[in-house]
Amino acid sequence: MYARVLKSLSRVLALSLVALMPVALAAQDSTKPAAKAPAGDSPSKWDIFAGYSYLSPKGTVNGFPYKAINWGLVGSVSRYFNKYVGVQGEGDFHNDSNEDNANSPNDDFSGGSGGLIFRFPTPEITPFAHALVGAESVGSTYQANKWGVVLTAGGGVDYGTPLFDHHLAVRLFQVDYQYTHENFAPGVRGNFNMPRLSTGIVYHIGTIAPPPPVTVSCSVSPASVFPGDPITVTATAGSVEPKLNVIYSITGPGVTATTPTATVATASLAPGDYTVKCGVKEGKPGKEGLKPWESAEATASYTVRAFEPPTVSCSASPSTIKPGETSTITATGMSPQNRPLTYSYSAASGSISGSGASVVFSSTGAPTGAVDINCKVSDDKGQVASADTNVTITAPYVPPTPHAQALCTISFDKDKKRPSRVDNEAKACLDEVALSLQKQSDAKAVVVGTSDAKEKAVTEQEAKKALKHKRAKVLDLAAERAVNTKAYLVTEKGIDASRISVATEPTDGQKVEDYLVPAGADFSSDVAGTTPVDETVVKPAERKPLGAKPAHKKHAAATK
Repeated sequence: MYARVLKSLSRVLALSLVALMPVALAAQDSTKPAAKAPAGDSPSKWDIFAGYSYLSPKGTVNGFPYKAINWGLVGSVSRYFNKYVGVQGEGDFHNDSNEDNANSPNDDFSGGSGGLIFRFPTPEITPFAHALVGAESVGSTYQANKWGVVLTAGGGVDYGTPLFDHHLAVRLFQVDYQYTHENFAPGVRGNFNMPRLSTGIVYHIGTIAPPPPVTVSCSVSPASVFPGDPITVTATAGSVEPKLNVIYSITGPGVTATTPTATVATASLAPGDYTVKCGVKEGKPGKEGLKPWESAEATASYTVRAFEPPTVSCSASPSTIKPGETSTITATGMSPQNRPLTYSYSAASGSISGSGASVVFSSTGAPTGAVDINCKVSDDKGQVASADTNVTITAPYVPPTPHAQALCTISFDKDKKRPSRVDNEAKACLDEVALSLQKQSDAKAVVVGTSDAKEKAVTEQEAKKALKHKRAKVLDLAAERAVNTKAYLVTEKGIDASRISVATEPTDGQKVEDYLVPAGADFSSDVAGTTPVDETVVKPAERKPLGAKPAHKKHAAATK
C-alpha cells in the first residue's frame, strides 16, 4: 500500500511541475526583469497552486463505509484585491481505484468550489485561511456518481523561495475540513465529514503593491535677486496617472498659487534666505490626495540680497586756479542696481553753485593753497558714498628780487710801473661786462677797485700831506683802477657812462671786481663795505701804450 501512495505522490508532483513549466519559462524571458521583492514587501496579485491531496471521508451509504483516499490532486487559483483578502477557485480529484484488488470499493470524490481567502504575508512565511462553497461529485463501486453541495474551510502555510525571482513558493501544508451531502437515490443518502491534507507548489504572478507615488520637484529661477526683482517658481510633477486629476500648490513668502508656475513678489521682502513649498495631489475630481501615494511636496530656497551701496569718484577741472577764478567739479556716481542717485557737495572755503553730477566751485573769498572739496552721492535706500578732490588756488605772481651779480675780476699786479692801467688781459673780462649790459638794457654795472696794503699806506701818507698842503694830490690807486676800468668800457665798448658806477672797497688786493646790477637790485645791500668814488676828483688816466712814461713819477717811485 505504501508503494502505491508513493507512486501516486510522484505522479502528482510531476503533473504539478509540468503545469507550471510554461509559466516559469515565460517569467524567465530574455528581458531579465528586475528581481521581485519577497512576499512581505510586495505580495502577489495571483497565486496558482497545484499539489498532492489526501482525503479521509467519514460516512457510510447503505451500510458500506468509505475508505480514506491516499492520493489525489488539488489545484487552486487565487486573485487578491489587496495585501490580505482575495477570492479563490479550487478543484480537487480523489479516486481510490484499488488496483491491487479489483473487487474492493472504488471511492471517488471530486469537485470544485469558490470563496474567500485571507493571507498574512511575511518575507518568507505566509499563513492563509479560506472558506469555500461549491459542488462535489461522489461515487463508489456500489453507487453511481452524484453531485451535491460541498463546504470547505481550512488553511495552511506557504514558504517563499528565491527561485524564479521569488515567484515560486512551497505549500508546506494545507489542512481543510469538507462537508458534503449526496442523494444517491430515494432513501439512499450520504453525509460525509472529510478531513483533507494537501501539499504542493505555488506560483506567484503580479503584485499588489500600490502604484508609484506621485513626485514633485520644486525649482526657483533665479535663485538670488534684489528686492523687487521677480522669481519664477516651477512645480514639476512626476509619476502622474494620466486618468486622474492633478492639483498644484505653491506657497511661501510673497507667493500663493494653484498653478504649476508662479511668481514671487519680492519688493516687500527684507534681505535674507527664504523657502517656497511646491505641492501636488492627484486623484478623482474632489478626492485628490486621499491616498498616501497621491500627494507629494518639495521645497526650494532663494535669497533676497541687500542693495549694494553706490560708489562715486570726484574730479576738478582745472585743478589749479588763480584767486577769483572758478573750477568745474564733476562727480561720477554709480549704483550697482541702477537705483536713482542724488548728488551733494561741500567745500572747505569758497562756494559751490549748481546741482547734479557737475557743479562750479568759485574761489572768491578763499585763501590761497589747496581747498578740499567733498562729493557725496546717495540712493533712494539711504545708502551713501563720498569722495574728495581739491582745487589749488595759487598766490599772485611776485617776481623775485634782483641781486647784484659778480661778473669777473681784473688784476693789476703785473705792470709795476703803471699799476692802474687797464691792460690787454683785462679785455676778456670787460668784453663780458659790456655784453651783459647790452643784453640787459635796464641793468647797470658797478666797478669796484681795491689796493694792497703798501698802496694804502702811500695813499694815507699823501692824505696827511694834503691836510697841510692844499695843492698836494692824493693818489688813490683803488679809485683810479675803478675809474680807468669805467673809462675803457665807455670809450672802447661804447657803454653809456651813466650806466656805470665806480667804487672802492677796503679789501686787500690789486684788482677790480666788476658787478652787473639788474633793474631793481640794491647794490649797497648786496655788496656791503664799498665806497663810491668821487669822479670829479679822480679822473681817468690816458691809456698809453706800453713803454710810455707813467703819469705819476713820484708815486711810481714810491711803489718800487
